Amino acid sequence: MIKHLMTIDDEPIDQKMYRRLISKSGIVETLHQPMSGQEALNFLAAPDCPKIDAMLLDINMPGMSGFDFLEKAQAAHGNSFVRYAVLMLSSSTRRQDQERAAAFPMVQDYLAKPLTIEALEAIDKKLAEINASPAQSIS
Repeated sequence: MIKHLMTIDDEPIDQKMYRRLISKSGIVETLHQPMSGQEALNFLAAPDCPKIDAMLLDINMPGMSGFDFLEKAQAAHGNSFVRYAVLMLSSSTRRQDQERAAAFPMVQDYLAKPLTIEALEAIDKKLAEINASPAQSIS
């Protein structure tokens, strides 16, 4: 089970679709849905912030792009602001975006929208492996 999943996306319709799919999957305990990179940074900086298992991060957002968020989160928290991985979730198929995403150690995959149950199941499986072997981390 994914205890804490965060989806960072400025599109209300996308966030609603994530909620429905995640609810249907039954493998996420708590979903956090900041609508901007800044809102996500504020959440992560809170003293009572739970450890986020995985993040689904949109690239193209106004004000602070997904890449800007990664740079700021990494500067503030190192590579350990997420327990398992950040997965870039975007409608962009630009090779430059994929290469830029791969430069961040916490980014484990680049997924094309829409989010699928199979992607959630893959995250759940990887977290189960990490739980079975606590020596693994992205830090």
